[in-house]
Amino acid sequence: MSVLVITGTGTEVGKTVATAAVAAAAVAAGRSVAVLKAAQTGVGPGEPGDAQEVARLAGPVTTAEVARYPEPLAPGTAARRAGLPPVHPHQVAEAAAKLATEHDLVLVEGAGGLLVRFDEEGGTLADAAELLRAPVLVVASAGLGTLNTTELTARELRGRELELLGVVIGSWPDSPDLASRCNVADLPEVSGAPLLGALPEGAGSLAPADFRAGAPGWLASRLDGVWDAEAFRERAAD
Repeated sequence: MSVLVITGTGTEVGKTVATAAVAAAAVAAGRSVAVLKAAQTGVGPGEPGDAQEVARLAGPVTTAEVARYPEPLAPGTAARRAGLPPVHPHQVAEAAAKLATEHDLVLVEGAGGLLVRFDEEGGTLADAAELLRAPVLVVASAGLGTLNTTELTARELRGRELELLGVVIGSWPDSPDLASRCNVADLPEVSGAPLLGALPEGAGSLAPADFRAGAPGWLASRLDGVWDAEAFRERAAD
């Protein structure tokens, strides 16, 4: 797995912080890592974007963006309103493939969900993953409503014959409610893929040193971590 595509089930599910955790765990395991943001929106010229936030939290990683647009909108809409060229899936795939020649692991972070449109032709992160034939990691929220969006994302990936590596809960609450606790068992069932981690609520606010020290404990071995899914499920069920 030299390229891993990371998508969310929607916005504000903890995708960037989860990407940082995957990067930090990989760096701790001795791997060279690059983080590619397919399309950065809502950030002006010279301002730090999601890839830079990943580097701040994760440590020594290479960062790159394919395109950036000032308004916090879907990339295709943001490009049109800014009068800037849209990003196309083949550009994302080409940039990721180039980085993969120089790094052990390339993390391609999308914008929003899997099918958010990049361009007027309807190109998406899913199309870029198809071009790369790369596995996809889905970041999901913990609470009510997550089962539907996670299953829809998983179905789309299966329909495209793309590998769903697993699901990571982007923010596990300090005091999980009943829905969140039940979802720990239900997310693998609806997605047809393993639960590969759960980041604690507020992980992105930790000092970088604390974040890097904690990241392997939030992720399963498939993501260079030591997190135990079964033990987490048992604790959630109590």
